[in-house]
Amino acid sequence: MSIVFLRYTGSVADWIVPSPVRLDLFLASKAGVKSRASAQKAIKRKRVCVNGKTVSKPSLRLSGGDRVSLIEEKRAVDALSEEHGNLRLGVLYEDDACMVIDKPRGIAVHPGSGMKEGEETILGSLRSLFSLHSLPFSAPEVLAHRLDKDTTGCLLVAKTPQAHLVLQRQFHDRKVEKRYLALVSGVPSPRAAIIDASIGRHTGDRTKMSVLQATKSRSARTTYRTVASGGGIALLTLDLHTGRTHQIRVHLKSIGHPVLGDRKYGNKDSSALGERLDIRFLCLHAWKLAFVSPTGKNVHVTSPLPGEFARVLTTLGMRISSH
Repeated sequence: MSIVFLRYTGSVADWIVPSPVRLDLFLASKAGVKSRASAQKAIKRKRVCVNGKTVSKPSLRLSGGDRVSLIEEKRAVDALSEEHGNLRLGVLYEDDACMVIDKPRGIAVHPGSGMKEGEETILGSLRSLFSLHSLPFSAPEVLAHRLDKDTTGCLLVAKTPQAHLVLQRQFHDRKVEKRYLALVSGVPSPRAAIIDASIGRHTGDRTKMSVLQATKSRSARTTYRTVASGGGIALLTLDLHTGRTHQIRVHLKSIGHPVLGDRKYGNKDSSALGERLDIRFLCLHAWKLAFVSPTGKNVHVTSPLPGEFARVLTTLGMRISSH
């Protein structure tokens, strides 16, 4: 599978579908699309994505919560490979030193044990992107931080070794603001608190992390706030003060409120809620990222909520503010 990069800086219009409708009719109702015929033309020219994937059928039936993106004609995308290229990664921010990738679900950031031979990774795709733009590539000096395979949202990438050092120092000094959104089983009490609990490798399962059954634990702190709740489910914002492996998922499990859709750290209640709502994904999104670019610019980036996540919020009658 090849990767195609877009820029979300005026070149893409983005909408969340409120209720079921045909794709061409939905587009025809939006500003910048002159008619249904214009919508169909854009779809056939592969300028339309639904939930991050290019579509070609004007009659495609959309569901409430789907995310529809329209690429401007004048900003045609650069394909790294024309064959089988239907997965698109967005660039939410970019300058001469760094960029923030809009990471999709289901793609590992870097190669690891248990992966299939030839499986695509964000790092491998970045290698191709750097080559395309004649940028030097060094795998250890590209990723400023990590996201779990099934976590979506803001991922910070350095363009040069010097920029990587600057960004890594900010993470080390805890000057990078990382805010996540999560849907969890149950409603935490209190509704806002700091979870201060060290995390280490699970003594019985080396693929998992743990607060209690752990070896070589390291300090970890997460602040959560409940922004909406109902039906035995809560929507939380979470601020990371440290960056341990699986930190949010492990911390929320430790207080009895695992993330919905989490097969590794879920429990009986979260599994039942996931089945009831037909949740087939990890409800954890790297929503906002704030840092100082190596260019000196203060950067604040927000990743749009994935369509499947937005669908569940719509079903639950929950909303999020931009703050």
